[in-house]
Amino acid sequence: MSNRTEELKIRISPEDKERIKLKMEDAGILTMSAYVRKMALDGICIRLDLKDVRQLTVMLQRCSDNLNQYAKRANETGSIYAADIEDLQNRLDEIWELSRQSLASLAAIR
Repeated sequence: MSNRTEELKIRISPEDKERIKLKMEDAGILTMSAYVRKMALDGICIRLDLKDVRQLTVMLQRCSDNLNQYAKRANETGSIYAADIEDLQNRLDEIWELSRQSLASLAAIR
């Protein structure tokens, strides 16, 4: 903020101010100054819902954990169960589907 020494004043109606506040809140921006600056400079504010990404991360971690367990068992016993492979494949299919959905949602942002 130290380099922000210039002040810009605008006049708006109370209705416009309320609309700006609502849009600011929808965008998840905490201050009017930050919102107006972002819109003036970039013309767009996007708030991403990253719950799908968090869910993907959890699913990948579980698959990684399971894969490590399967590898340990294979190294110890010299064999791996078909049910384990099928379970891992099903989990990976879920991850791919969620990835496709997430990418489609991101691609729809204009």
